[in-house]
Amino acid sequence: MRLVSTAALAACLLLSAPARAEGTDDTAGDPFALGQIVVTAPAPQGIAPGGETLTAPAMQAFQRQTLDDAVNLMPGVAAANSGGTRNERLIYVRGFDRFQVPLSIDGIRVYLPADNRLDFGRFLAADIAEVQVAKGYASVLDGPGAMGGAINLVTSKPVRALEGEVRAALNLGREGEYSGYTAYGRIGTAHDHWYAQASFARSLQDHWDLPGSYVPTIGSVEDGGHRDFSNTADWRLNVKAGYTPNTTDEYSLNYTRQEGSKNAPLHITDAASAQRNWSWPYWNIDSLYFLSTTALGDRATLKTRIYTNTFDNLLRSFDNAAQTTQTLARAFNSYYADKAWGGSAELGLRVSEADQLTLALHYRRDKHVEWQQSFPSGSAEPPQTDLEDTWSLAAENRLALSPAVTLAMGASYDWRDLKTAEEYGTPPGGTGSALFSYPLADADALNGQAQLVWAPGDATRINASVSSRARFPTIFERFSTQFGTAASNPGLKAERATNVELGGSRRFGAVKAEGALFYSHVADAIVSVVPAGFPAGSSQRQNLGDGDYYGAELSLTATVSPALELGANYTWTHRDFTITGAAAGTTVPAFALTGVPEHKAFVYASWQPFGRLRVLPSLDLASDRMTVTTGAASTLSPTAPPVRYYETGGYAIANLSLTYAVTPQVELGIAARNLFDEYYVLTDGFPEPGRSFSLTASARF
Repeated sequence: MRLVSTAALAACLLLSAPARAEGTDDTAGDPFALGQIVVTAPAPQGIAPGGETLTAPAMQAFQRQTLDDAVNLMPGVAAANSGGTRNERLIYVRGFDRFQVPLSIDGIRVYLPADNRLDFGRFLAADIAEVQVAKGYASVLDGPGAMGGAINLVTSKPVRALEGEVRAALNLGREGEYSGYTAYGRIGTAHDHWYAQASFARSLQDHWDLPGSYVPTIGSVEDGGHRDFSNTADWRLNVKAGYTPNTTDEYSLNYTRQEGSKNAPLHITDAASAQRNWSWPYWNIDSLYFLSTTALGDRATLKTRIYTNTFDNLLRSFDNAAQTTQTLARAFNSYYADKAWGGSAELGLRVSEADQLTLALHYRRDKHVEWQQSFPSGSAEPPQTDLEDTWSLAAENRLALSPAVTLAMGASYDWRDLKTAEEYGTPPGGTGSALFSYPLADADALNGQAQLVWAPGDATRINASVSSRARFPTIFERFSTQFGTAASNPGLKAERATNVELGGSRRFGAVKAEGALFYSHVADAIVSVVPAGFPAGSSQRQNLGDGDYYGAELSLTATVSPALELGANYTWTHRDFTITGAAAGTTVPAFALTGVPEHKAFVYASWQPFGRLRVLPSLDLASDRMTVTTGAASTLSPTAPPVRYYETGGYAIANLSLTYAVTPQVELGIAARNLFDEYYVLTDGFPEPGRSFSLTASARF
């Protein structure tokens, strides 16, 4: 009965929405060109997930509501779960993690200067026009830090005098009960010399359900059914206004604001006494930015970005799972208040008809302020400030060696200037608690890259590239004592990856094939070890990691008939990693790379048996991935050592979506995720959702 009533509600919401003009499928707005970064492969058409670009139609068709879930459609990209007390959603790009693959919105870096522990589940897919993922080879023109690639979220831009859209999804649990909703609305206008747009997205997750096959162990804190503490709430606002005085110049002022709050589900086998009861009442990001492009005569173009960002975050730790009291020593309130200011200027010079030289300068100042209220006393620390400037000077030359062959070569010099690094606690060599400053250490890095592209026609493209990119460590990696268990290392160096790729695409009539072979060597990777003389249970981060990541990607799409399209992509990723060069007496703890399956695939079929109905079955497949359990008290094995690595097991998740075009302007749909209610985990102790349903509605004008 509840399923019927929610279906009626969704239908009423949709039928009351405004309609769009006949045959205007392109009125969803265009990806915001000023906000794009450099990617080398063209964007795909329709709902096919591309190798480097994922479009809004694809995210909507496959019902992907958060960024991590959306990019998991793409080859070479894997979604994961951090597990633990933070239980954050992660993204890996060819084996590289969130520290090594920067995230941007319209080309503006989203960076949390303390630790950059981005939770990708907080970024809603509803108002993203496209996701760009540069894998391995990320242009030096786009700024520093892209050691293993880059992710850029591109917002939309209006193209008509009046346009808009609304979308809604009513989310239902295993038994058809209400579990949350997602809503999105956009309205915009575009004219000869100006445009304006506003969009808003909101997602509320009351809970999600564990698979029916889940059986709690003796003493488990999770009894099944609704996953305890899985509630989240997020919203995102984007406003932009632009001035286009002519066909070459554009100036745009933009503002984005997103607010989130979340709980963290508990480990299903750890004892209640071993759990940390954490919640985030707010996790907020905003950005005000100005983007422009100006033609300077016939042979030069100047592009600029100027921005200011803020990040505000509160982490609360409670005594108990009910989250009602803060009286024990483990309880605290931890506050972050971060700000960033920066900008970039990019000058493109057409040296000749075949030669383009581009110079870029990036600057960013990050100010991190944190303080903690500790219990049972309830006393608060004084605010501690970290202040740091990051610069990057880059140049790229793109030369057409022939009509079919292009060579791009680039280099950049990045440097970091640490102004202030404060901490509250026991000063080195001192006693008691006081506000003190760490020793200041600056850093720099040189990056280089080259790419050769052969495109003899629209049907064929071959590319080969090599790049060497560095990534500076965060404040957390250099200075965090991790509740007194780690020592700072102000002189921690940058990590570096050398990435090599051979890729290409070819269209054979109705079939398109894309693929890539890739290899990355990682040097000076940051790992935790126990140096000689350190007490047991303590550690320090050092540049002792050395790794080789390699693999292959393959994507196929086929238009079998006007009513049937088939698609699939597959990724093989292998990672070898060792810790070498440790000083005599250093203890190297057991270590393995986690989070990335060796084999991953996505398969779908889009069938329109008659014009208005689309049937879209799909499969998410992945092999084992390594995970780790900590604590000898784990009920998985009471006699296990304190740290134990094991493989999670693979999965094959079936999904199904049915959509029906009521009119050319209005579409209704119903979808099921994890159709067969499979039990699977991405990280130890944290199962993924079981079967769920959603009722969707959309309209455009």
